[in-house]
Amino acid sequence: MYAQRKILWLICAAAAFVAAAATLPYAMARSITVSGSLQAAIDAAEAGDTLILSPGTYSGPLVITKPLSILGGGETEIIGTSSGSVIQVKAPDITLKGLMVTGSGLSLETQDSGIFLHPEAVRAVVEDNEVANNLIGIYVSGAKDARVSGNRITGRQDLRMNERGNGIQIWNAPGAIIEGNDIRYGRDGIFVTTSKRNIFKNNRMRDLRFAIHYMYTNRSEVSGNRSARNHIGYAIMSSSDLVVTDNVSEQDRDRGLLFNYANRILAKGNIVRGGTEKCIFIYNSNNNEFEENLLADCDIGVHFTAGSEKNTLTRNAFVNNRNQVKYVGTRWLEWSKGGVGNYWSDQVAMDLDRDGIADSIYRPNDLTDRIIWQYPSTRLLMNSPAVQILKYAQGNFPALHPGGVVDGAPLMEMPRKLAARSKS
Repeated sequence: MYAQRKILWLICAAAAFVAAAATLPYAMARSITVSGSLQAAIDAAEAGDTLILSPGTYSGPLVITKPLSILGGGETEIIGTSSGSVIQVKAPDITLKGLMVTGSGLSLETQDSGIFLHPEAVRAVVEDNEVANNLIGIYVSGAKDARVSGNRITGRQDLRMNERGNGIQIWNAPGAIIEGNDIRYGRDGIFVTTSKRNIFKNNRMRDLRFAIHYMYTNRSEVSGNRSARNHIGYAIMSSSDLVVTDNVSEQDRDRGLLFNYANRILAKGNIVRGGTEKCIFIYNSNNNEFEENLLADCDIGVHFTAGSEKNTLTRNAFVNNRNQVKYVGTRWLEWSKGGVGNYWSDQVAMDLDRDGIADSIYRPNDLTDRIIWQYPSTRLLMNSPAVQILKYAQGNFPALHPGGVVDGAPLMEMPRKLAARSKS
């Protein structure tokens, strides 16, 4: 019995020794000040070490194959050779902070980037860096649970827009968090494809094609972001089960929010304003909820088309849009839920029982609108006697309405939350 206990004790002691040895490099991690060759310092470092860079310029490209922290303090610049990526990360648990990174190549085929996170770079942290004039700013390629936050990313301006790379690009990187970044120029601000469980939060994106571009990405969150002066603010395409909340689109040219083959989306508390052609464009998207969004000063508030079904719209505010809704179809679509509809700035109605709901339904468009959408040249006849008679007839004979959007419980006032946010 004594011998068996001794053998068991030896086995446990050996296992504890092996476990301690496995973590020993991290337990003995060092802080190393670097002033010479950065790649040489990376190669000489042990896993878990922190490299503190002295102010100055360092030559790339760099390849990191062990867990390290590289801290620049905002006074170091890493310059590539205009070929390939400047920094490639091929190990877990790496932190890059306070670096200025520039000088990538220009090949979209090889995805040349300022910082390239390979699939091995799980739990990478890339924060508070200045990433400028690279093809792609930061590429998260298959690196799970990466965090990219507080970076300032400026793309190329010397290329045509479709030849530029994206500010932050994500491919198949579950758990990635992209937060608090400032992105300008380049192609798209944040582009993601074939991923899931991602969070894009509180980023600012300007002067791009799309601020955020979603493709084949599910069960994720887009919240608190700001888009300004882009072609499209938020393009949600071929994706499902997303939460899109509290984002702002200001002075985006073509679309504020675009939903294309997007299903089971909660779009709530978003603001689109400032001269956009279409505040929201909904194309072949189903089972979505649009709630408490402010859509203001657009040519079209919502363009709804291509067989989209089972979408609910409630407590939204349509304010000063040239056309509140564009819908070409023969179905009747009820845009209220549970007896609560939306606020329409051009609505003229009474509320005799003072319940906050108008006493009459609201129809944003009529037959003449449909004719103009299908045959734009007929706009020249808008003030003709024939068109005026048609409008009068439709107002007095509801049977002449050929289907369309109806709000059966329009709100008399803008929801308070939206009214407060509209002033911010």
